[in-house]
Amino acid sequence: MAEKAILVLVEALQGTPKKGSLEIVSKARELGEVWAVVLGAGAGKAVETLGAHGASKVFVGDDAVYDDFLALPAVQAVSALIEREQPALVLGGATVQGKDIIPRLASRFGGGLLADVIDIALVDGRVQGRSNPLGGSTFVTSLSVGDGIVFATVRPKSFTASVKEGASAPTVVPLGDAPGPASQLAKVLGPAGERSQAVGLEEADIIVSGGRGMGGPENFALLRELAAELGGVVGASRAAVDSGWVPGTYQVGQTGKTVKPKLYLACGISGAIQHKVGMQGSGTIVAINKDPDAPIFKFADYGVVGDLFQVIPQLIAELRSRKSRTGN
Repeated sequence: MAEKAILVLVEALQGTPKKGSLEIVSKARELGEVWAVVLGAGAGKAVETLGAHGASKVFVGDDAVYDDFLALPAVQAVSALIEREQPALVLGGATVQGKDIIPRLASRFGGGLLADVIDIALVDGRVQGRSNPLGGSTFVTSLSVGDGIVFATVRPKSFTASVKEGASAPTVVPLGDAPGPASQLAKVLGPAGERSQAVGLEEADIIVSGGRGMGGPENFALLRELAAELGGVVGASRAAVDSGWVPGTYQVGQTGKTVKPKLYLACGISGAIQHKVGMQGSGTIVAINKDPDAPIFKFADYGVVGDLFQVIPQLIAELRSRKSRTGN
């Protein structure tokens, strides 16, 4: 890879960079000079944080057009930026947004694409990516060829976000006018059904997931209550999502999201292989299921055999009792 900068596509919520993007910026500074591009209303608020994590230059597109329309405005703006600045490597998250934008950019520039990598390095001047496909059953190492720009999507929680010691304020470069009507073909009208949680599953440290054993959508209120006490978010198995009990954004598994929280509570989830591959990287797995032969007990760190509608209320009560005693 030529001695050029690494451009990171940053995802932000109202100007606050998502943890996954900060993880990528932190890793990228091990490979070379880091530039970041952040788009959307309030994007300028992200500059200080990105600089603290190692970005030497931040390109800012502070315009709601990037929030109001799907993918194409961002693709057009970042394409123009890449054409002008010629970075050697472009990184983004292996998220809904990253998977929509990064492959489009790779196609436009005829660049190699390393998808869903869990590690990235430079080997003899070439970009090497390591991934864990096929349900996590194998590891694949890929190496870029040629002199073109390389593109990669990075699985959340593959790296650790860290502040760079002695980091200086980054150079800020406004992107100028937002893309015009030609890129505004698909508009975001609003959230469908239940609104997304404030913290995405991929970034959450604690996830409380429910499966078919929850019995119906109304019972997920119990999981939300438990998640709130733990400071976590709610997830679900495909069975619960397919039943229409929770939105598809909650789904963990092979056809859903791959997560890596510090704590994963599986409530009423049998533990089919399709679900396992999406959460097996969790730090600690706790399963609650009334079936002692449920497959999930074979790979859970802790298991509770019992009726979740009795176990979870007792757990919530105990958490509240401890908080009242400690004042936290």
